[in-house]
Amino acid sequence: MNTETTDTTGPWAIKDGGGSRTRAVVLAAVRGLVLALVVLPFAVLGLVLTLLSLALIPLGIGLVTTPAVLTLVRTLAGTRRRLAEEWCGVRIPVVYRPLTPGARPWTRTVELLRDPQTWRDVRWLPVDMTAGFLTALLPAVLLLYPVEGFAVAAGLWRVLAGEGTYWYGFVPVSDQPTALGAGATAAVLLVAAYRLTPALLLLHFRLTRALLASPEGELAERVRVLTETRRDAVDTSAAELRRIERDLHDGAQARLVAMGMDLGTVEALVDKDPERAKLLLAQTRRASAEALAELRDLVRGIHPPVLAERGLGDAVRALALRLPVPTEVAVDLPGRAEAPVESAAYFAVSEILTNAVKHSGAGRIWADLHHADGLLRISVTDDGRGGAAVGAGSGLAGVERRLGTFDGVLAVSSPVGGPTMVTMEIPCVLS
Repeated sequence: MNTETTDTTGPWAIKDGGGSRTRAVVLAAVRGLVLALVVLPFAVLGLVLTLLSLALIPLGIGLVTTPAVLTLVRTLAGTRRRLAEEWCGVRIPVVYRPLTPGARPWTRTVELLRDPQTWRDVRWLPVDMTAGFLTALLPAVLLLYPVEGFAVAAGLWRVLAGEGTYWYGFVPVSDQPTALGAGATAAVLLVAAYRLTPALLLLHFRLTRALLASPEGELAERVRVLTETRRDAVDTSAAELRRIERDLHDGAQARLVAMGMDLGTVEALVDKDPERAKLLLAQTRRASAEALAELRDLVRGIHPPVLAERGLGDAVRALALRLPVPTEVAVDLPGRAEAPVESAAYFAVSEILTNAVKHSGAGRIWADLHHADGLLRISVTDDGRGGAAVGAGSGLAGVERRLGTFDGVLAVSSPVGGPTMVTMEIPCVLS
């Protein structure tokens, strides 16, 4: 399951209007500047020490120094992977080969040099010093350079140009009209910074992922996610079984026991007090109808009959008809998915619709189901107040775990003020 984006439209998503976007832009610029001026210089140190240590291996000195140097490089790469996930939600899976505990330095040197991930880390260093440095510094430059343009337009050009011409980017400034042109250019750059700065920082970390991620790491990450979602599925199934047992015990079973007692009383009264026996029979009939309704609701909660008989599209339409909020459902499914996939998709849609009705204050809901490129795509949109997010203990987190069992993806776009759009994708084929 891909977890790069889950609860928003991106790592810098707007959750509470323009103020949040502005903070995201400034934060991206500051983080990029920190990377360029503080973190990235360590790449130079790591590369120099690595090359020097490797060059000293024939003399024997490198056999002793290389483990410490390559451990430093691993630490630098690990720090960048951690920042990539914490700052931009970019997960960089990696797998290092295990090292022999207590091994001698030369043995550890050989083990480190045989690890393909070691060479990925070393290869990353020169790229990080060049392209990585530029992509990290560019957000800050793009945000700060317009300040100079505004200062030039305000009159600073007289100091900078003197008797000649001062160039602001591609704009030659020699008088006030050209200075105003520089100010207009600065305004355009500021708009570009507002729109592009977070994306540039994301580009830096995606470049890092392209260099540091390993195929083995991708596989290990996939195994980790599937193991986690399988554990969640088992826990969910166990909780569902306990719920069914509790509902049967507290509901239908209790009614059936009461019906048995009433029928025993009727049997005793049928000759002595026929009128009272008739009243008890009528009461028992009502109790049987209520018990049957509870059993139907319970069965519908386990696997709705309409889902088994008519498929996911009609099941979602039937679900929408029972909602108190007007809901439009668009379905374009040329076939049916496997039963477990349909069931997971149905209950995921049910949870999202329920959340929209309970928490969003929506006046209208739209659901769209279609299949394309081997993916079942479901989107639910409402015109409510927004602010929804995937978090521990939330209904959306449960939906994400449910979809994860099938390697599915959940994405939520929900700025404060709305609208909210929840998108789900499940890999499957239709028959």
